[in-house]
Amino acid sequence: MLETKRVYEPESPKDGTRILVERLWPRGIRKAALHLDGWNKDVAPSTELRKWFSHDPEKWPEFRQRYFKELEQHPEAWEPLVRESARGHLTLLYSSHDSEHNNAVALAEFVARHGKKPARAAAKRSPARPKGSPKVRTRL
Repeated sequence: MLETKRVYEPESPKDGTRILVERLWPRGIRKAALHLDGWNKDVAPSTELRKWFSHDPEKWPEFRQRYFKELEQHPEAWEPLVRESARGHLTLLYSSHDSEHNNAVALAEFVARHGKKPARAAAKRSPARPKGSPKVRTRL
C-alpha cells in the first residue's frame, strides 16, 4: 500500500515505512521530532523544476510530465520505493500545503505505475522440446 501524508500530521502505526521525499527539510520541524525511516532527497524534483512549478495548480499537468522525465533518468533513486511499497505499507511524506498538487502525489503515482507486475504470459501451448531431441508425432 502506498500513500502520501503531510509531515505536520501526526504519525500513525498505519503509516508503515515513512520516507521524506523533499529536497529541503520542512520548516518548523526539528529533525529529532519527525519520526521517519528515511529521507530520499534524490527523488525530489530538481530545484529548477520546483521553483518553476511554485505549487501552481495550473502547471500541474506539465509539472508531472517534467518530473516523470527527471525520475526516469534516475531509477536508482526511486526503485527502492517500488520495492518497499511491494513489501508493505509505504508513506511518502511531504511539506506542501496543497495535498493534491505536490511532488509526493506525483511520485506516488509514478511508483505505483512502476510497481505493477507485468501481465501474466499466456499459457504455454506445449512444453519446449530439448534441443536435439527427436520430434515425436502421435496418432489418435
